[in-house]
Amino acid sequence: MKLKMMYSFLNSDIEKIEEALEETVHANSIILRESSLHLLQAGGKRIRPIFVLLAGQFGNYDIHKIKKAAISLELIHMASLVHDDVIDDSDLRRGQPTIKAKWDNKVAMYTGDYIFARSIEIMSEINKPEAHRVLANTIVELCIGEIQQIEDKYRFDQNIKDYFRRIKRKTALLISASSLVGAIVSDVEEEYQQKLNKFGYYVGMSYQIIDDVLDFVGTEKELGKPAGGDLLQGNITLPVLFAMEKEEVRKQVMTVHEDMGKKELTEVIASIKNTDAIDRSLHISDMYLNKALHTIRDLPNGKAKSALINIAKYLGKRKF
Repeated sequence: MKLKMMYSFLNSDIEKIEEALEETVHANSIILRESSLHLLQAGGKRIRPIFVLLAGQFGNYDIHKIKKAAISLELIHMASLVHDDVIDDSDLRRGQPTIKAKWDNKVAMYTGDYIFARSIEIMSEINKPEAHRVLANTIVELCIGEIQQIEDKYRFDQNIKDYFRRIKRKTALLISASSLVGAIVSDVEEEYQQKLNKFGYYVGMSYQIIDDVLDFVGTEKELGKPAGGDLLQGNITLPVLFAMEKEEVRKQVMTVHEDMGKKELTEVIASIKNTDAIDRSLHISDMYLNKALHTIRDLPNGKAKSALINIAKYLGKRKF
């Protein structure tokens, strides 16, 4: 089943959010407007807005209120991608030129800042102090995670706890915040709010691990960027950490640097794939996925719960 079919009952609301996103990034500045639209129109799964809407289905669902939360969460995600591409010096995202590649680093940084600011502005229209607190804390943690990623580049002596801490801040917290904010805005009962919050966190952890596996086993066409790009940029992910338990692979990985040739990088990737690192990483992803599904087992049955289960399975079992 295709991802969009899993939440097809929300199609009209998703369309409203897409229209509102375009209106929201429509800046007076031509450059800001064009760069923001370039990122928006490059596409994306819109996982965060979908989780906001689905969480809201367990309470007093009002699209006019909840769409502002959905827009805000997606804008935060978009802004973080723009900044990521500057930090990682990435020229491609989803097969399209990044903002820093099409314009430059300065435009990219100001575009990211602008999108962040618009996110906060939209969220301020919702009269829910607790939702504001969750969003503010999430942005703080996201920024800390980005700094940690910079500090950890090419740090080959890091451990698995470092990795989990980093992806928690980089990915999982924003997805869990999407579920929690959607629930708060819709006045979902407290017990369900916490279950949805944990669900989003576990799904986010599983999702990021799969992404990190795909960096080694996916094709350039599927990834929208060259395979092994994360490792080349110095990002030490779970498959790398597992593979480096073998001393000969560890020595090979430690030769990686940003100017490494494609042939040498391909050899390192092959060595990693020849270990059990991929299978072990997938096992950890499955553990998080199973935790996510277990967490929402007591939520009321219906379209929203079925959609959450199907989306979680899709994100945790993407084909590669």
